[in-house]
Amino acid sequence: MKVSTKSSAVMVGKGPQWTCRKKDIHPVFHEDAKMYSEIAGVDVAARVDDTAGEPGGTEAKEKELKKLKAAQKAEAAKLQTQKAANAPKKSERKHSKRDTGEENPEDYVDPKTPLGEKKRLSSQMAKQYNPSEVEKSWYAWWEKSGFFVADSSSSKPPFVIVLPPPNVTGALHIGHGLTAAIQDTIIRWRRMSGYNTLWVPGMDHAGIATQVVVEKKLMRESKLTRHDIGREKFVSEVWKWKNEHGGTILKQERRLGASLDWSRECFTMDEKRSKAVTEAFVRLYREGLIYRDLRLVNWDCILRTAISDIEVDYKDIKERTLLKVPGYQNPVEFGVLTSFAYPLEGGLGDIVVATTRVETMLGDTAIAVHPADKRYSHLHGKFAIHPFNGRKLPIVCDAVLVDPEFGTGAVKVKGTIFRQRMVILLFLFQFSMVFKIMTLAGIGAVKITPAHDPNDFEVGKRHNLEFINIFTDDGKINSNGGSEFEGMLRFEARVAIIEALHKKGLYRAAQNNEMRLGFCSRSNDVVEPMIKPQWYVNCNNMAKQALDAVIDDDNRKIEIIPKQYAAEWKRWLENIRDWCISRQLWWGHRIPAWYVSLEDDKLKEYGTYHDHWVVGRNEEEAQVEASRIFAGKRFQMAQDPDVLDTWFSSGLFPLSVLGWPEETEDIKAFYPTSVLETGHDILFFGLLGW
Repeated sequence: MKVSTKSSAVMVGKGPQWTCRKKDIHPVFHEDAKMYSEIAGVDVAARVDDTAGEPGGTEAKEKELKKLKAAQKAEAAKLQTQKAANAPKKSERKHSKRDTGEENPEDYVDPKTPLGEKKRLSSQMAKQYNPSEVEKSWYAWWEKSGFFVADSSSSKPPFVIVLPPPNVTGALHIGHGLTAAIQDTIIRWRRMSGYNTLWVPGMDHAGIATQVVVEKKLMRESKLTRHDIGREKFVSEVWKWKNEHGGTILKQERRLGASLDWSRECFTMDEKRSKAVTEAFVRLYREGLIYRDLRLVNWDCILRTAISDIEVDYKDIKERTLLKVPGYQNPVEFGVLTSFAYPLEGGLGDIVVATTRVETMLGDTAIAVHPADKRYSHLHGKFAIHPFNGRKLPIVCDAVLVDPEFGTGAVKVKGTIFRQRMVILLFLFQFSMVFKIMTLAGIGAVKITPAHDPNDFEVGKRHNLEFINIFTDDGKINSNGGSEFEGMLRFEARVAIIEALHKKGLYRAAQNNEMRLGFCSRSNDVVEPMIKPQWYVNCNNMAKQALDAVIDDDNRKIEIIPKQYAAEWKRWLENIRDWCISRQLWWGHRIPAWYVSLEDDKLKEYGTYHDHWVVGRNEEEAQVEASRIFAGKRFQMAQDPDVLDTWFSSGLFPLSVLGWPEETEDIKAFYPTSVLETGHDILFFGLLGW
């Protein structure tokens, strides 16, 4: 028997025609084929011939039988599927049953509950859970009933967690949800275990983040900058924005059901927290731990402020790359090492240097070589001449910066620490180390720009070089850069300087150069190292105390879990350097320091004399201090326009939320705190020591 589905087969309807030979020999098979043909919508043409004795006929018929039975089975399954699809759904049968009058739908609806009252329940449990209706009513009653309020007079053992204050600009994301779930679980467990639990909520003013948000809003709605409207009006706009839009994340914490003590909710810039910040600054200053100095900082030319290392994002560049930079119409070229020559004094020829930041050559004050490099031994103590301003650049020997171990003329850049942060009175510190190795193969001479490079800054101090800042706060060439380039944006000056070097015959070459470029995470501006007067905290002694609190087996006060992060804690604190705490912003805690301008000062520029600063809790107190220090002299005072780094107030938060600097009952009952649950990535950014 054969089954044919070839194109030449006789077609009836849409299906092929099956023909069966020797139906009298295989009557069962013939009937099966007939039934399947009827199911398929075709006629059976039974054709009997005398081929029963064909070789292999029986085997072929058995195969054909199996095929037809399989086809029958498939068709039967198809019919069953169609039948099931046409049958009423289970949910429809349920609803049909409900509608028979056996149940009253109103029995499953919760009565409306006035806000703050105990949840009013339906007579029957709802068939489906409605979180928006259920949770809102329950939480309002929990909060009004004071179930989460801690009692400072309780005899129960205390258990305290301070919720790391989220930014006022923030909105809940999955990380906050995880944090809230973990901390809430711990707090509820301890509460049920008989502890006097306190979980304190609060909000951080988030200096840079909030100022950027409001500045963008101001530009979007009014086409104005903060400088157009002035400081007082701008700060007023920020407070207005905070009152209208801030605090979203705390409302969302309530929606999560977090059992926080809202009676102690606070804001890092409210009156009590501001008092604590001022008190901490004054005390640390008078103890000699806060001082003012001229150092290199990470500078954002768009925001016009110093920024911390954690606000710098890095991009690795492999070769010549064009990148979009805020404030520039055309993309800016990076990843290129440009070499050029400095003429030597006395007609001795020239000396070639190389840099990825040609514009900084306007601030060069020296050229460094290795003392053992014989190529330059005849130039020790000689001078090069700056081609654009005639400045004499001493050729100095520096075995620290220029390291022959890395090849002829290689430059080994030592590890440098841009920014340190410690948490006041809580022994929290951090520093960020940037370590990189640049190779200027075959050159052997290094241009030194002390005011615009962290490594050159150290060279400048070692060799008592001049520090010349060539940039304005908004990233333009200032008068120190020379009249030819003054007023140009820094990266426009880069192009102009290369053209000028070509004209003077001093340009040598350019080649691809792998580099790491820093961008501000807030503005996306390329970070510029700049020398600026700033306020610093001396971290050495407190770093030692913080380290001992973790690793001293006999006097351990802090346990880090998992334990491996204690090694990280140790590594960071053993290399601590002082923390820059000032920011050139308008939103934040204004630094309680006043500059005293004496009538007989020779230099009248604000901030010129580092010993003319006085600190006080208010202007009246500062006036008394100035009169004591400058007795008998006539003077005027002006408060520092800078504000404190946000982390200064955040670091004080575990103390200030409990009422410090006052000796409150909360301080006595709940300090120190018990646990801080946080991400390992922010271990050193002001949280762990809580």
